[in-house]
Amino acid sequence: MSQKMGVLGPVGTHSEAAALYLMEWQQLDREIVCFADIGECLHAVETGAVDAAFVPVENSLEGAIAVTLDTLARSDTLRVRREVIWPVHNYLMARAGGEIRAVYSHAQPIAQCRDFLLRYCPQAEIIKTASTARAAEIVGASPAEAGLAAICTHRAGALNGLIEIAGKIEDRGSNCTRFFEVVRDGTVAPPVEPPDTVLLVCQIDGARAGALYNVLGEFARRAVNLTRIESRPARTELGAYMFFFDLDAHSSPDALRDSIDAVAEKSVWLKVLGAFPVHTAHNE
Repeated sequence: MSQKMGVLGPVGTHSEAAALYLMEWQQLDREIVCFADIGECLHAVETGAVDAAFVPVENSLEGAIAVTLDTLARSDTLRVRREVIWPVHNYLMARAGGEIRAVYSHAQPIAQCRDFLLRYCPQAEIIKTASTARAAEIVGASPAEAGLAAICTHRAGALNGLIEIAGKIEDRGSNCTRFFEVVRDGTVAPPVEPPDTVLLVCQIDGARAGALYNVLGEFARRAVNLTRIESRPARTELGAYMFFFDLDAHSSPDALRDSIDAVAEKSVWLKVLGAFPVHTAHNE
């Protein structure tokens, strides 16, 4: 029986496209299960309804995906097994050519294509949807004369009978999204590739002057490189924050271990969410 992998649905999202790439690249036999939102997708991993989830964590133009980070931080069972960097290409698709009166899409692609929309669809109403694939469904079900268009993947548009009006409309050619393959703790098999990143999250005492400086110093004095820092509200009280640190796993193993132990002593709590390889996809 093949394992199940949860993604943000419906069929045709960037999440599904990236998951299909992962399965082909790794020659994995998995059934893709679509969920209405990222939170549901990750919860399904926690309950065992699926074996893994493949979810976005950060876009290069619009920043972190809060629900992914917050769920990983609060969960005692979720761990990251792999990261895939997915080049994102957005398409404007419609039932027919002509005047575009409204554009449907997820909030992220709308933001990623802001300049394009201002130049080519300045009068169109912008309507946010749960996903790019849902936008394609809405436009596909509308009359051609309604003048609706979707920002979506080419696959989502084609599945819903849409034609391409404009391709690769993202404002920056370097637009990409980081995806995490997330599994339950205890099911993280040793990766074939050596890890590139160690991900940890901790909460520090924000009321203590220099608390963050002292934490960062533990990495600096051991020459452990930080490739990313992200803060999120701890949701305990106003002014309390947790911090996500991406550590370069190519640092000395002793330095990594000692710095994490030292930071744990300076933190209210700390969790290591995974040590995993990072792969950049090629989906041109």
